[in-house]
Amino acid sequence: MQLYITALQEGFIYGLLALGIFISLRLLNIPDLTTESSFGFGSAVAAVTAAAGHPLLSIPLAMIAGAAAGFVTGMLQTKLKVHPVLAGIITMSGLYSVNLIVLGNTPNLSLGSESLFKLLYGLFDLDPIGKKIVGTAASAVFCILIVLIAIWFFKTHIGMCIRATGDNPDMVRASSINVDRTKITGLCLSNALVALSGALIAHYSGYSDIHSSNGTLVYGLAAVIIGEAVFGKRGVTIGLISAVAGSIIYKLIVTFVVDMNLFGDYSATLMKLMCAVIVAVTLSVPAVKSYINRAKVKAEVKHNA
Repeated sequence: MQLYITALQEGFIYGLLALGIFISLRLLNIPDLTTESSFGFGSAVAAVTAAAGHPLLSIPLAMIAGAAAGFVTGMLQTKLKVHPVLAGIITMSGLYSVNLIVLGNTPNLSLGSESLFKLLYGLFDLDPIGKKIVGTAASAVFCILIVLIAIWFFKTHIGMCIRATGDNPDMVRASSINVDRTKITGLCLSNALVALSGALIAHYSGYSDIHSSNGTLVYGLAAVIIGEAVFGKRGVTIGLISAVAGSIIYKLIVTFVVDMNLFGDYSATLMKLMCAVIVAVTLSVPAVKSYINRAKVKAEVKHNA
């Protein structure tokens, strides 16, 4: 039971990562690889700030750090005309060194007793399961609040411009809207949410590690795709909600496989492979559905003939 509560809590926290990837991938139509670095950047900034005795301040500073990473990628894409994938790779590569510098040239840094979750647990006299429940509830409330803010934002003028830029940049440009500015704004917002997720993971685990961002892009893509497979593509509001739901489902699936010990002693060892298989299966769902529909049409044509 405790495993699944933990998975649920992590699902909500990583749901913010999925939100950021949904914005860049689905709304801006940009494959942004900056995610792999902005997650770790947010984690590092949050750890250093919290360890210095400012745990609450670490959250907005982490978001600013993520937004700065998105700004660099956006400038490379729009002003220097670098391909979006290459721009993300350049920022990702550079930030690895930046993250090491932020962490004090060490691979990891402990938050000590300054973790927000530890401070939250200190308000109650709870057993380990009780702490997990309280932590999960807090993560859920925070994640839902961010989703609601995001839904509101994308109904504002700026949010609508970002959405329109992803759909048809030429039309937006013809409407006298600065496309470069909306792209940069969208990438800043996307990476700010990714960094926020990294900061909360640092508070949740109690430390920041230079390798904590490895695989985050794959995770976020899987969450977005799983959410779309369950809820379908039905607008921005449903898309934002489905991204978080996909994150939770993904975590629960992986936890179930490990908990059932389906692969014996290799269950934990094969974690990355299981994640890759889940992503591959999820990506193939649309193609399988299309194949089934075509087969049905052919069968009906033959029957009518």
